[in-house]
Amino acid sequence: MAGKMLRRSSLRLKGLRKRWLVNTITPVFLMLTLLVALFSLGISNYYYGSIQKGLETRVEVLSNSFHEYFMGNGYSNYYQKAVQAAQNFEDRDAIELQFISAGGHIEVSSSGLTAGTTPGTTDISQALMENRTAHFQGSDPETNEQIMAVSTPLRSGGRVVGIMRCVTSMRLVNQQVMIAVLVIILIALMCLSMVLISNLVFINDVVEPVAVVTDAAKRISHGSYGFRVENSYSDEMGELVDNINDMSMKISQNEKMKTEFISSVSHELRTPLTAINGWGETLMEDPLSDPAQTRRGMRIILNETRRLSTMVEELLDFSKMEDGRFTLSIEEMDLQAEFEDAIFTYMELFKQEGIELTYESPEEELLPPISGDPERLKQVFCNLLDNAAKHGGAGRRIHASITREGSDQVIRIRDYGHGIPEAELPFIKQKFYKGSSKARGSGIGLAVCDEIITLHGGELIVGNAEGGGAVVTVRLPEEQ
Repeated sequence: MAGKMLRRSSLRLKGLRKRWLVNTITPVFLMLTLLVALFSLGISNYYYGSIQKGLETRVEVLSNSFHEYFMGNGYSNYYQKAVQAAQNFEDRDAIELQFISAGGHIEVSSSGLTAGTTPGTTDISQALMENRTAHFQGSDPETNEQIMAVSTPLRSGGRVVGIMRCVTSMRLVNQQVMIAVLVIILIALMCLSMVLISNLVFINDVVEPVAVVTDAAKRISHGSYGFRVENSYSDEMGELVDNINDMSMKISQNEKMKTEFISSVSHELRTPLTAINGWGETLMEDPLSDPAQTRRGMRIILNETRRLSTMVEELLDFSKMEDGRFTLSIEEMDLQAEFEDAIFTYMELFKQEGIELTYESPEEELLPPISGDPERLKQVFCNLLDNAAKHGGAGRRIHASITREGSDQVIRIRDYGHGIPEAELPFIKQKFYKGSSKARGSGIGLAVCDEIITLHGGELIVGNAEGGGAVVTVRLPEEQ
């Protein structure tokens, strides 16, 4: 099962890496492709346009000179001057100067190799038919070489008698354009590689910790409570790992407390039920036994019944707290009277157990009324007094007081027992928590008390008193 989960997790992470790379690299690739295409088009247009412009300028200058000096003296003079112009052409190494007849045949050429041939390109036919300068770029029909040519008509007596044509090879230009395009493609590939590498490094830095955290979360969800992930990160991932570890520890603590709670409640229910059942059978078998023993048995049954009722009430209150049904019935009440009622109720009970309960009344004769739920607050007082007897009964003395401090009415209940270990104080109000105490109880009474006081806008503080013992302080505001 664990191997299957790891495989599924690995597949999901591979999918995450793939989506990340596709979503990141695709826009960059498309943008670089567009830039390369635009640059290639621009460099091509620049080179080819420059060459075409140069050829057109050269043809225009030569044709103007030819018209001015040679085109009025007959064909023999025209031919002679054409041969002379071709022989004296300075740029013969890069450009071929041709004189073409009206029939499209080359009569004179600066290279001397193409004389008598028929080029057959569109620039010649356009110049003859449309009587204007025309250009051609493409493959030479005779040699299949890439060329660029510009042709302009030569006129005599108002009619076209020939064509002056400048032709250049595009081999070197095409090489230069190709080199420029290859350079920009290489730069684009380098940029794309840098983006890809940086994204791979980044995605690995993200995915690998995610894989670790995912595996840890799965282990926790399948019962490995308390499992911790080694945190070697200092960014948001480190904060996530800390939260996962904190969650794992809290779940582990809650599971431990839940187990202890079930065990404790089972024991707490079994003990009074056993006592009630035992004394009930004893009294049933001999109803006319010693009256003192009968009273003793009845007192034990009543005490254990009261303990069961208290435990059931705590469980019901805890259930209401968990599902949000825990509410208060607020009214104007006399906090001092309710507290003294609880004091005098427990005073006689504690006396029977050998515990002295002393009460210190406020310096003021009467404290002003506050808004609160009398039943819930009395439940808090009884629970705190009962806790003081259970956990601090070894001191055989409990001191209770109520006073007014500023705008708060403050109740303190102190025992003279062994106190609470300092390490347990931060957790003492947590549900199910019993710490090292061996006293009977469910471990949720103090959590219920804290919830009741919090709903009243007050504060419940548990600590150790100077000179030994524990002290519980309840602060309730007079105005809420």
